[in-house]
Amino acid sequence: MFRELMAAAALAALVCAASAPALADDARVLKVGYILAPDSQLGAGARVFAEEVAKRTQGRYRVQQYPNAQLGGEVEMMKGVQLGTIDVAFITGAPVPNFVPEIGVFGIPFLIRGAPHAHALLDGPFGQDLLKKFAAQGMVALAWGENGVRHLTNSKRPIATPDDLKGLKLRVPQNETMVKGFKALGAEVRPLPFPELYGALQVGQFDGQENPIATIVASKFYEVQSHLTLSGHIYDPAVFLVSKDLFEDLSEADRKAFAEAARLGGLVSRKFAADAETTGVALLGNKGMKVVPSVDHTAFARAMATAMPEFEEQFGPAAIAAIRDSKVTNN
Repeated sequence: MFRELMAAAALAALVCAASAPALADDARVLKVGYILAPDSQLGAGARVFAEEVAKRTQGRYRVQQYPNAQLGGEVEMMKGVQLGTIDVAFITGAPVPNFVPEIGVFGIPFLIRGAPHAHALLDGPFGQDLLKKFAAQGMVALAWGENGVRHLTNSKRPIATPDDLKGLKLRVPQNETMVKGFKALGAEVRPLPFPELYGALQVGQFDGQENPIATIVASKFYEVQSHLTLSGHIYDPAVFLVSKDLFEDLSEADRKAFAEAARLGGLVSRKFAADAETTGVALLGNKGMKVVPSVDHTAFARAMATAMPEFEEQFGPAAIAAIRDSKVTNN
């Protein structure tokens, strides 16, 4: 009887093993890189992406996270995706125009009217057409996520009007549109890769910077900045990028699994960024930052007038007008 029970147990184990997902040792391990901490909007999205890939491929693919720019800055990571040395990267929108210039339109200050406006654009034909443009650069863009609505911080003074920006040494990402926009507003602007930003603020290389609330919190910029202005001047998307070689190796079913995992990860990054907008401002105030709760967007947009002809030449007046005239408004 004992032998029969043992034989039955062994048979059951074999059946279970045959039907179970692939063991971790059998999985193909992929790397996903991003520049922020795990406890950030990018980290939240990448975590869900990894979980969903494992689930939807029955464990045949496992995604390891490399946060805090462990795989390099965002421009370097995008080059790695192009070369196939990096499997997946969750990249913020700011450096993307270096590869897909059309996305630079999102870097025009005070053009996008907040996250709901941006979501409608990105989730509709406008944004889906932009995703397709990555193919020409040797990358596959799976889905949009979110870095967030960008706000100003500095160590010098409250920023409430365009004149308050004049002469302020401001760091911006490696994004020529943002450089031009803030120069038009009178700031002394210089781009700098994100991994170098905290140290540059700490030693006074810059007076201020601009980023979403979630990033300001996660990066502890409150330790080196004393003023926060809820300017909401730019909406910054994020995008899941996969190397072309990896994507072409996937079966059709796995391609769909990766795309759905990225879509769900993108939605989670949006929720994280939105929650940070709700709770993060109070946290930053409790950390000692003096908060300017709003600005006159019309006054800032008017101050941008000198730069608009150049932007219209670069992106086309029709594209800018279509974004500006969109009827989607903030909730």
